[in-house]
This record gives sequence, C-alpha cells and structure tokens, in this order.
Amino acid sequence: MTNNQTLTQLQSQKELIWLNPDYQKSSTQKNHEISVDKIEEARQRLIRFAPYLQEQFPELMKTQGLIESPLTPIPQMKKELQNIFGGKIDGQLFLKEDNQLAIAGSVKGRGGIYEVLKVAEEIALKHELLVNIDQDYRLFGSEQMNNLLSQYTIQVGSTGNLGLSIGMMSAQLGFQVIVHMSADAKAWKKDLLRRKGVTVVEYKDDYSKAVSAGRQESDANPKSHFIDDENSIDLFVGYATAANYLKQQLHSQNIEVNAQTPLFVYIPCGVGGAPGGITFGLKEAFGPHVHCFFVEPTNAPCMLLGMSTNQHDKIAVTDIGLTGQTAADGLAVGRPSSFIGQMMKPLLSGSFTISEKHLFLFLQTLYKSENIFIEPSAAAGFNGLRFHSSDTFQTYLRKHQLTETVAQSNHIVWATGGRLVPQKEREQMLQFSPEPI
Repeated sequence: MTNNQTLTQLQSQKELIWLNPDYQKSSTQKNHEISVDKIEEARQRLIRFAPYLQEQFPELMKTQGLIESPLTPIPQMKKELQNIFGGKIDGQLFLKEDNQLAIAGSVKGRGGIYEVLKVAEEIALKHELLVNIDQDYRLFGSEQMNNLLSQYTIQVGSTGNLGLSIGMMSAQLGFQVIVHMSADAKAWKKDLLRRKGVTVVEYKDDYSKAVSAGRQESDANPKSHFIDDENSIDLFVGYATAANYLKQQLHSQNIEVNAQTPLFVYIPCGVGGAPGGITFGLKEAFGPHVHCFFVEPTNAPCMLLGMSTNQHDKIAVTDIGLTGQTAADGLAVGRPSSFIGQMMKPLLSGSFTISEKHLFLFLQTLYKSENIFIEPSAAAGFNGLRFHSSDTFQTYLRKHQLTETVAQSNHIVWATGGRLVPQKEREQMLQFSPEPI
C-alpha cells in the first residue's frame, strides 16, 4: 500500500492494516539512547521500592510489591473471534491483563508510577533522607519523607489513565500533584483524582493542548517535575520492564518464543509512550521472533499517520479531516510522539485501526466469553487478529519467512485498562449495541 493509499484509507475511516516499510526483523537497537542497562536499572529500582509499595497498597501482596499483571489464556474468546471473523486463528490466544494492574488499573501504572518513584528517590538522596539505595525503602512511607516530598510538585498532561497513575502514586508519597486533562478525559477519572487530593485542571482542547499548558506551568516552578508522555525516557523504560516479567510468565506456561513458535503482540496506541516502551522491551527480550503491532481508533490513528507519512509530530489527524474523538479516551490523541515514532521505525511490524462499534463488540464479547471486563481502549488489540487472512498480512508472513511457522504461533492482546471503571459506567459499556462486523 502506497502512502497515498494509506492516507486515503485513513481519511475514509475504514479499518486497515499498515505494514511498516522500515521494520527490520533483526534490528539491534544498539544506537538508541535507551539501552538494556537502562531497562535493568529501572527493574532494579522497582524491586527496591517493592517493600514500600506492598506496605502502602495491600493489593500488591500477591506480586510481592511488583506492579505486574496476569497473562491469561482466553480460549473461549478465541472461539468467539473465529466466529466473528469467519476464519481460523492459529496458536494460543492470551490476554496480558494490565487492566488488572494495582494502584492505577491500567498500563500507565508501569511507566507513570516508575517515573514518580524515580523522582522521589532522587529527591530523597539529594536531601540525605535516603543515604544509599541499600536502605529499606519502606522509609518512603514515613512522615518525615512525606513532609519533604510535599515541598515538590509533580505535573502531567493526560487523557485519563496516565493522570490516574501519576496522581495516585504522587499523592500517596506526599507530592503536590497537578493533572492537566483534555476534554476527552472521563468525568469519573477526574472525580477519582480529586478525591485523592489531586488538582485537576480541565481544558476544552485536546490532549496536545493539555500537555503544552502543563509543561509550561511546570517549567515556571523550579520545584516542579513534568512527566512528559511524549518524550520521557523514564516513562519509556518503565514500560519496557514489562518484557522481563512476561518472559517468565510465558516460560511458566511452557511457551517458548523462537523461530519455530513466533509471538504476535497487539497493543493499543495513543501518543505512543506505553506501546513504544513495551515494544522496545519485547524486542530486547525476544529479538526477531516477536512481532509487535499497534492498534488505533479509525478517528484517531495519530501514530500510524505520523509513521506512514514520516512526518511524526509534524502532522495531526485533524490535518487530514479526522476529529480525533473516540470512546477509547486513552487513545484520543491527535498528534503522535516524534520520539516514539522515530524509535519504532525499525522495531514496529505495523499497525491496525479499529472502529468504535468494534471496540464495544470486543469488550462485550470478552466479558461474555471469559468474564473479564476491560475498557474500550483496551479492547482495540483484538482487531489485529481480524486481518490475519488478509493479503497484506500474508505478504508480511511471506516476507519474513513465517508462512510455515504461523500455525505454531502465539498471540497476546495487551489489555490496557479497566479495573477502576465504576459499575455504572461498566453497565453502560456492556449494554451498548454495536453493529456486527
């Protein structure tokens, strides 16, 4: 598909598959400013904070303080998808349940909470309340530490879930917190943050405007730290740590990722930070044997638009006649991160888009078949499996010598959020009547 054809399809809001022409199956990533060492550094920092997190958040007892989620086989959902799509899905289908992540209830808890913890550690070391990193990190729950951190402010721009993760973790540590939220953010997310003592600033404009305003306000305060979903390396490596734990989970279920049993992963994408970090980590862990795809709403395909035109953050979905509005509020982003787009050029296999009606169809089908609730944005990944019988996807398989091994492949749909959705909102989502495919 040429760039012009891709652009025409994006403008038509038809669901599509786009293959990344810059994808390099054996990319080494060695030239990037983010290294394996940085990911390991992040993993070790999260381990140091685990006793504190377990003490402050009892729901983390089962993971011993690590912010991690189950990897759940969903065979009934696979059967339902085969009926919906009218074709066979090879291999096993799993759901990576970041919808169940403790504290934040979404994938944003990985990178967002990690960056807040890193900032807290740096301040504590600077003021010598933390003398060295071998101390017991439960001291972060002390009144003395809370008083110190209350002199500092954490700020972030968000469509919802990143704001929740930053706000809840920062408030727990004692920081002053300001979350700049776009018009797309759900009212219940704003209300939840306010109940936690977070200052929520609302904007009538989209995500980019909220980020810009938040960054400007934070820059004016020397004791304020702005968490930048578009450009933060700390957020990125926080997300990337997911791969190590996933590798353990696959091994425990006797799933190997190699040339004979490739892995396909489908990740919902907004501005790009979380799926970019996860993809980077997965490529480090599994190399050429993992194939990562982003999935975006048909009305807000900002990363696909930026990468396919090679304009990255120099183009927005509104420039091609799309509104960027979607029920998948976490994906309601009009302009992508250039940092992530450039990083993904050799690593991302491609992208899919999904319509609003299919977001709800998959959300409801998963609940009925597996009794698992996820929010609309988290359901986007399932559409990646729809295109497996397409000529475009078959071209990808042939190009990368996967035709013979695809029957032994495994698939992971990354469920990015849902645990904190109020019951009333859940019922509305489950009762919405989407049109069939």
